[in-house]
Amino acid sequence: MLILCFALQGGEITCEGRDDRAEFSVIRAAMKVLMFTDDEVWDILRILAALLHLGNVKYSSTEVSNIESAEIQDKTEIQLVAKILGVDANKLYQGLTSKTIQTREESVTASLSQEASLDVRDAFVKGIYGRMFIWLVDKINAAVYKPSNPGQKVRSIGVLDIFGFELFDNNSFEQLCINFANENLQQFFVHHIFKLEQAEYDSEGIQWEHIKFVDNQEILDLIAIKKLNIVALVDEEAKFPKGSDATLLQKLHQHHSKNRNYLMPKSSRAAQFGISHFAGNVFYNVKGFLEKNRDTFSIDLMELIRNCKFPFLLNLFKEEFKLSGKNTLKRNATLGSQFKKSLESLMATLNACQPFFVRCIKPNEFKKPQIFDRELCTRQLRYSGMMETIRIRKAGYPIRHKFKDFVDRYRLLADGIGPAHTVDCKQASQKICGIVLKGTDYQLGKSKVFLKDAQDVYLEHQREITISKKIVIIQKMVKGWHQRRKFLLMKKNVVIIQAVWKGYAQRKRYLAIKRGYMRLQALFQSRVLTQRFVGTRNLVCRFQRYARGYLARRRARNRHRSIVKIQAGFRKILAQRQYRRMKLERAKKLEAERLKKEEEQLLKKQMGKKGAKEEAERRLRQRYTDIEQQVIEQELKEREEAKQKREQAALLEARKGEDVSDTDLMNKMFDFLDEDEGSQPDGRTTDVYGGVGDRTKRGQVIDNGYNTVSRPPLAPIEDEEDLSEFTFSKFATTYFQGGADHTHTRKVIKHTLLEHKTEGEQLAALAVWVLILRFMDDMPEPQKKQQGDTTSVMTKIYATLGRKFNKQDLEKAMQANQQLEDDPTVTKSYTMQKKSVRKKLVSMTLKKKSKITKEISERLEGEEIVPVTAGGNALLEDRYMSTLEKLHFIIGHGILRPDLRDEIYCQICKQLTKNSGKTSYAKGWILLSLCVGCFGPSDKFIKYLKNFINDGPKEYGAYCMERLRRTVMNGTRSQPPSFLELHSTKAKKPLMLPVTFMDGNTKTLLADSATTASELCDQLANKIQLKDKFGFSLYIALYDKVSSLGSGGDHVMDAISQCEQFSKELGGSERNAPWRLFFRKEIFAPWHEAREDEVASNLIYQQVVRGIKFMEYRCDKEEDLAIIAAQQYYIDHGTDYKPERIVELVPSYIPDSFIGGRSSRRDQAGWGKEIAKAFHKSRFSKEKVPPQRVKDEIVTYAKYKWPLLFSRFYEAFKFAGPSLPKNEVIIAVNWTGVYVVDNDEQVLLELSFPEITAVSSSRTGKMHGQSVTLATAKGDEFTFTSPNAEDIRDLVVTFLEGLKKRSKYVITLQDYTPVGDANTFLSYRKGDLVILDKQQSGEDIMTNGWCFGENARTKERGSVNAECVYILPTISRPPPEFLTLFSEHADIGQPKYSSSNMNEAVKVYTLEEYSLDHFRPPPKKSLSGTLRSRGRSQKDILWKHSKEPLKQALLKKLLTKEELSQQACQSFTAILRYMDDLPNSKRSRHGTECTDAVFEPPLKHDLLRDEIYCQIIKQLTENKNKMSLQRGWELLWLCCGIFTPSANLLKHVQEFLRSQQNDLAGDCVHRLNRTLRHGHRRYPPHSVEVEGIQIGSTQIFHKVYFPDDTDEAFEIDSSTRAKDLCQSIASHLKLKSSEGFNLFVKIADKVISVPEGDFFFDFVRHLTDWMKKSQVFRDTPDIHFTYQIFFMKKLWTNTVPGRDPQADIIFHYHQELPKYLRGYHKCSVEQAENLASLIYRVKYGEDKSRLVALGEGQGLRQVVPNNMMSFQSVDEWKRAIVKRYNEASGTSPEDAKMEFLKIIYEWPTFGSAFFEVTQSTDTNVPEKLLIAINKMGVNLIHPSSKDILATHPFTKISNWSSGANYFHMTIGNLVRGSKLLCDTTLGYKMDDLLTSYVHLMVSSINNKGRK
Repeated sequence: MLILCFALQGGEITCEGRDDRAEFSVIRAAMKVLMFTDDEVWDILRILAALLHLGNVKYSSTEVSNIESAEIQDKTEIQLVAKILGVDANKLYQGLTSKTIQTREESVTASLSQEASLDVRDAFVKGIYGRMFIWLVDKINAAVYKPSNPGQKVRSIGVLDIFGFELFDNNSFEQLCINFANENLQQFFVHHIFKLEQAEYDSEGIQWEHIKFVDNQEILDLIAIKKLNIVALVDEEAKFPKGSDATLLQKLHQHHSKNRNYLMPKSSRAAQFGISHFAGNVFYNVKGFLEKNRDTFSIDLMELIRNCKFPFLLNLFKEEFKLSGKNTLKRNATLGSQFKKSLESLMATLNACQPFFVRCIKPNEFKKPQIFDRELCTRQLRYSGMMETIRIRKAGYPIRHKFKDFVDRYRLLADGIGPAHTVDCKQASQKICGIVLKGTDYQLGKSKVFLKDAQDVYLEHQREITISKKIVIIQKMVKGWHQRRKFLLMKKNVVIIQAVWKGYAQRKRYLAIKRGYMRLQALFQSRVLTQRFVGTRNLVCRFQRYARGYLARRRARNRHRSIVKIQAGFRKILAQRQYRRMKLERAKKLEAERLKKEEEQLLKKQMGKKGAKEEAERRLRQRYTDIEQQVIEQELKEREEAKQKREQAALLEARKGEDVSDTDLMNKMFDFLDEDEGSQPDGRTTDVYGGVGDRTKRGQVIDNGYNTVSRPPLAPIEDEEDLSEFTFSKFATTYFQGGADHTHTRKVIKHTLLEHKTEGEQLAALAVWVLILRFMDDMPEPQKKQQGDTTSVMTKIYATLGRKFNKQDLEKAMQANQQLEDDPTVTKSYTMQKKSVRKKLVSMTLKKKSKITKEISERLEGEEIVPVTAGGNALLEDRYMSTLEKLHFIIGHGILRPDLRDEIYCQICKQLTKNSGKTSYAKGWILLSLCVGCFGPSDKFIKYLKNFINDGPKEYGAYCMERLRRTVMNGTRSQPPSFLELHSTKAKKPLMLPVTFMDGNTKTLLADSATTASELCDQLANKIQLKDKFGFSLYIALYDKVSSLGSGGDHVMDAISQCEQFSKELGGSERNAPWRLFFRKEIFAPWHEAREDEVASNLIYQQVVRGIKFMEYRCDKEEDLAIIAAQQYYIDHGTDYKPERIVELVPSYIPDSFIGGRSSRRDQAGWGKEIAKAFHKSRFSKEKVPPQRVKDEIVTYAKYKWPLLFSRFYEAFKFAGPSLPKNEVIIAVNWTGVYVVDNDEQVLLELSFPEITAVSSSRTGKMHGQSVTLATAKGDEFTFTSPNAEDIRDLVVTFLEGLKKRSKYVITLQDYTPVGDANTFLSYRKGDLVILDKQQSGEDIMTNGWCFGENARTKERGSVNAECVYILPTISRPPPEFLTLFSEHADIGQPKYSSSNMNEAVKVYTLEEYSLDHFRPPPKKSLSGTLRSRGRSQKDILWKHSKEPLKQALLKKLLTKEELSQQACQSFTAILRYMDDLPNSKRSRHGTECTDAVFEPPLKHDLLRDEIYCQIIKQLTENKNKMSLQRGWELLWLCCGIFTPSANLLKHVQEFLRSQQNDLAGDCVHRLNRTLRHGHRRYPPHSVEVEGIQIGSTQIFHKVYFPDDTDEAFEIDSSTRAKDLCQSIASHLKLKSSEGFNLFVKIADKVISVPEGDFFFDFVRHLTDWMKKSQVFRDTPDIHFTYQIFFMKKLWTNTVPGRDPQADIIFHYHQELPKYLRGYHKCSVEQAENLASLIYRVKYGEDKSRLVALGEGQGLRQVVPNNMMSFQSVDEWKRAIVKRYNEASGTSPEDAKMEFLKIIYEWPTFGSAFFEVTQSTDTNVPEKLLIAINKMGVNLIHPSSKDILATHPFTKISNWSSGANYFHMTIGNLVRGSKLLCDTTLGYKMDDLLTSYVHLMVSSINNKGRK
């Protein structure tokens, strides 16, 4: 056993009630909590071990050279200490037994005596221990408090524990120091108490005498203050080498013997002196005074430590090493001086603080209860100065009451004084004292009553007497009042009882009387009713007799009248028939008589008068005989026709029930498609572009696979929408008029189904209804046919568009419909003044003409064409119409009359609803499929139509729905279906359109009715891998006409249909119209580079050379033709020059008119020579340029040579602006600019793109009333009206924007001179040309708002604000004369490209009104400031956008707060940088640097929130930079979700948001309202929020992971709290409750739960910031953390398997399974076998094949806990599991999960969170420990046996804390309770889980209490 001398100095090594091991564990736990590392703890223990071993060093005395010296008896201890401290053992030995005396020239080593050696040893120990103690204090202070700002003043509360006055039998230097400190503290205490008393009396104005108190200042002077004081003498004597304790005592007696506080010893031999302290006299033994005062920590030992190898020991002495390095001869301070200095520092600290005193009194010396030592307590009170304090207080007025309290307590001692709040308290107090304390010593201050103790006792006594008297009076009155109340209540009850009884008796008597009267009434009424019934019965019988007679007579009269009508009708028919017969006979007889007279006149010349008359009579008789026969035949014919009509009607009725084959029906309907109606008129064919594509076939329907052609683009699939409520019957009930229903009918309607405004639309609707009936075979066709009419139906419909109809026309149409109902085959005829309307295709020079002719346009403007009609519907023709004509009529009206589309769809849907006729039903669906491919319904009807189509037959539903989607996506057609589309509908197969390229190749593409030119161009480009698609367009050719379809949204099938109609008007066949489609270059882009796309260059090259050959492109000189021909030859044959080949190829290169014709002097051979000459001189043949580059040169030549031919042309009419020679013009747009030409191709106006400063378009409201306006740099504005105004604007804007993005040249719009030393900004004048740097372009200016370049005039370089310059749309430097336009004319500003409707204006709300009252006043303008440009003055308007940083806050209330105003300016600078309104090339918008700078200050200071809102809205007001504006809206969107403005500003912010048209404005309103409801955030936006809004997403969906390895996305917004998200997830998963569930965030290697009340993004932001500041990631500040969200069960308080099956299956099973397999639960083998079979069944179900693999690899570990693997062999486990598995056959995986949970639910560790820790405080449990936290509390589990060693309920846990690598918990009382310190890196999880359980427990208790 190791015996340590230092530990045995107290005599005992044990203490009652103390457990050293437990306390050492507590100390270790405390050090762990205070952030002591393991190395530091180990170093401390090393130091303590070394010091204890030094205490065992023993010395012996010896003589060396007659000098007393000491030596160490056992050097083993020295060697051990030296090893621990890392020092040399010999040097340590020398340092402890000798000393080195340092002189100025040398050092001398001297031996130490035994006594001196012991002092050196002890000093060495104390020196090390003392410095280690100071280091511990500093370490603890650093752990307890770390100021966020190192320079910040620390405010603290200090506790000074002084050990009290000491008086022993033998008092030494230590007691002197302690008592000296007590003297100082006593003086401070007494002075403080006295000053408080004095201050109290002075403040209250009390007259008092000076209180005498014991002042110990003389004692302090004696000990350490005055000269030659005791401490100074001790220090002085210690400095002398020969000084001793005796000489010290002698000096003390000499200097202080006359001092009354200095006590001389009774005997002169006594080595002691005394001091009269405040607590008593103390005598001090001077033996050892000097040695104790001296610092015996020698230089040798200091040098020894300096050279040690123990870093911790070196660190303890680092301050001494610094001082010793400065002055090695300086003596160390004595202990007395050190103590004095420390005491002075303490007193200075106390004087600077507000002290409070706590006096602790020890009742006895034995530390036992129930023992009180009076003498000991009195002595402690005297020593502590309490006696003096009591005396001081007692000398004055110790009892003090405030006036209010005094009156409330003692007012009952004087009459007439009310409560304190109703009287003057001072006067009332004076009155009370004057009455009760008259003649005694008391005083009244300003707010208090000052009393002696006797007066206070007297007052209390009088108060008790008075209260006793008052109580007796109160009792008397209360008792009297109680008895009176009792009597009155009794009296009242008696009266009530009497009243109730009397009422009961009277009611009983009344009821008896009433019952008798009721019986009497019943008898009387029964007799009266009997008599009344008998009389009534007799009257009814009599009435019935008369009524029956009347009815019989009326029936007889009606029957007679009906018979008469029948007879009359039959007789009428006979009479009519007889009348018609007689009328016919009479007419024929009259004709016969006329013939007789004529014949008689003729026969007179031949036969004479008589003979002629006889012959004429004979012939007349013969004719009479024939007349009778003819009349009979006519009657028979009429009967036969009537019979045929009846049979036809019966046939139509019979067809309704027939089965109809789709194929037969389609063939019957479209049989005309297979008829060959003849060839084209005049035998003409389409021959353009020199026969390109002659061999290609026109469009056709695909009959085989689709793999060889490109498919048309599919319409975007819309999200599934519930359309069940949008039924057609519901629509009909709501909107149909005239009582019409939604079902099929064969009658002609008299009114339109829907309401229409004009008579023309109503007429058209009635006409369409008739055509629909005829198309669906619900009405017979008229028999009359019209021959020779080639006018198309669309032309006829166009002719009716401008016509105005009146009510008379509508009434006639209704009458005609009524007649049609009577006789469907009869139609009133009419004739219209026929005009030949011949729709011509646009010529090659025009982009697109209006499809409405000039005549129709004039009609639209008011002219009328009066038709010549004979009655009926003016829109119907009295003739037979083919199926195609009917389709064109119905669909044509839907196309040209938008308001009629819903009417047509409703008519078709009505005829398809409950239609029993199969033929009619099928034809109706065919008609509907054709309609949805040409025009769509309105938004009001589209959902009803979709629902109707979805409910239709399968063979048509999907087909019609797809066609409708495509039509809605690409817009309404302008022409009815073509023959090609009808073929497609017949075959139900896609269209196949061949498109010819200019190189002769043809590509076939799939198309449909809605295919646009843009889609076909994209398909072609993708098919041939064309990159540069701009300018390539689709062309359609018919005969000698060519039309450009462009590459936009024009429907291809419209152009084909128009070609077919044009062919028919020329007398040809619609099906054989010879149209062709071509793909060619229409227009060049200004920035076009031929080398960028070889495919495009090749196509343009082929187009150019063919155009030259066929005179489309003409060269001015024959030399140019020769050069181009030479280039073609080089491209085809390279350098292989053969003259004869060139001559042969001349016809393919040169136009025919140039070969031997009149226009050329050369024949074919001559051209060969010219081409050869050009070939040899050319650069490409000499340098052997690649053929592709030569093609590029030809393309570039064509671009510059024929810019007007590569243009898009638009017909227009000059409406306003400077005069031009003609007003009807053609606008040509090409890569050089905009040209205005006439029909003769004469250029009337030429505008280059740099000259155009603005372009806009507008609608006037009339049909095709569009206009486009071009503004020039000269200030001119040209306005043209054109049906293609928007196309012109879009094309010009595209060129202008593209040129500006690529431009390197800008023009300044105003003068600017930088202010101060702003060298980075450029100085310029208005109209200066600035050339941008190479790395910048116009796109950078539009994006960033700043540019850097060189002033062409001054050659200076610098930054320029984008608002001060105009980007020139050019890629070449403009000439000087062009620049003068910008300096001479008015301000141009940034151009506007807009499209607007007339009378359309939106007023935007601003902060102008708010700024008048709340913004600071604008700065005063100087004279120079007023002379600046207009743009400069805008900066003075504080509520408008500005790019200048603020120098003061906007709001007035911040001007007086300098710090907040400065932060507001910094936030505004961050806003400018985020919006790119300040140049900063190094800044990146990624991350949250700018948003943090904007939002952190207002989150810390509420006053800044309004300022931030005002700053952001200011930057959004009149901001012309689109990019800056969008980024500003991003900031406002973020701001609305972080915090709200004040109530005063809120209404202005809401008005601003409501007035904005930005897409984010509405969402900002919603976010602002949510923030008002949920509260503001604590942290700035998270990077996910910032990145989300930067990419334009206002919805943030987070993927949430579940324990069963599934995940789902949930929306999380800025105001989503963790609890809300948990409830949302639980509701989505259909959990019964979200209680106990929580969100967990996994970031880096940590999984942390999210507090319920925290905003989700706030928590994640705080977490990522904390991770970045941690030690691991501190060196990588730019690291980006990704995180995952988990949703799991956290608290298992009310979890019972089976209560919530969904939670069991998804969460409980999958969370408990890993804990089970890790072996955390205590489980029997039988249970493990059963659970293993259940786990297997969950994984594999009924699949038994994997049971074999249980014994292989890791198979068994997946079902059996790790700690139980060794309990049985693998085979035994396998057999047992298979057996259990077979026993539970048929169990589903879900049931297996439930069974698994039910088994482990019975275990006490169910639902626990397990932690493997190492503990070092509790010896009763193992060091390695398993801790389980569940609803029962904290369970300590043995890691091997899994037995629960202890369970600590939450109610017993008083405190817990955690750190990076520990968890600390206190069980029981904080002082006496046991502690548990665990080493674990999961302490934060244990802390959070314990906190959550306790919080839930407290909440449950509180809820029960409320209930």
